[in-house]
Amino acid sequence: MKAFSLDRYGSKVTLRAGEMADPEVREDDVLVEIHAAGVNLLDAKIRNGEFKLILPYRLPLVLGNDVAGVVVRVGSRVRRFKAGDEVFARPDSDRIGTFAQFISIKEDSLALKPKNLSMEEAASIPLVGLTAWQALRERANLQKGGKVFIQAGSGGVGTFAVQLAKHLGATVATTTGAANVELVKSLGADVVIDYRREDFETKLTGYDVVLNSQDAKTLEKSLRVLKPGGQLVSISGPPDPEFANEIGARWFMKLAMRALSAGVRARAKRLEVRYSFLFMRANGDQLAQISALIEAGTIRPVIDRVFPFDSTNEALAYVESGRARGKVVIAVR
Repeated sequence: MKAFSLDRYGSKVTLRAGEMADPEVREDDVLVEIHAAGVNLLDAKIRNGEFKLILPYRLPLVLGNDVAGVVVRVGSRVRRFKAGDEVFARPDSDRIGTFAQFISIKEDSLALKPKNLSMEEAASIPLVGLTAWQALRERANLQKGGKVFIQAGSGGVGTFAVQLAKHLGATVATTTGAANVELVKSLGADVVIDYRREDFETKLTGYDVVLNSQDAKTLEKSLRVLKPGGQLVSISGPPDPEFANEIGARWFMKLAMRALSAGVRARAKRLEVRYSFLFMRANGDQLAQISALIEAGTIRPVIDRVFPFDSTNEALAYVESGRARGKVVIAVR
């Protein structure tokens, strides 16, 4: 099969296009012919080597964390899928590789594709959808009538999270540039702050939840918009001891993560709020619930550009530029 693989870590490294062996199909796996793949900032961070201590991949590595396609074959223990099914998924973090023509995915990580979406639209959903779901529903337990601040509302995670929070009945505040104000309002944002002209810390107060996706300075300010008992869930770090336990990190990594997050955890404690780091995980059941919301018209995908498969490196560079509104997708087939 044709694939784009990473031979060495580095911010200036270009993915190599070439032929690779078709993936192995284990007894609980589903072999998917890839029609489209979402591109995420996570792919660039993995390429740069930012996660090599947490996720010790063996190189060469095929990147890609979002997929939509058609089932080709299933393992002997698979019961929920069959050849010909249209599916989508975020593969398990130790088995990524959607910048390719085929991928083998665990049955439990897979869901049927929303019937009302194209392959490109479906491929834009899994990683950002599961991130928002696990942050807002699972971790923060966002309730009807609650107040949530979602940073970067016009980005990949932001466009999904704003819609999900609104569905949950929350008042939603977000930041974006002036050109994207109408977009985030159309997705359900109640309070929109132009981050180039306004300081959100002076506009927001008494919030129940913050979904942090930005830098350390923004995280620091975000703690102060929470009410006592509120919670900040960060998808951009720093990792905390709870995350170290979740991934079964070795003792020295546990110490490192404890040290990295010590300052923010101490400041959160002084403000009587909670801090936690989220690294989303694959989950087919949650994706099925997300699919139902999409088919009901509650949530819609937001796609900036679709690149051809041969332009995978260009798609990754575009995501890194920070200019994308919503998601960037590669049309593989």
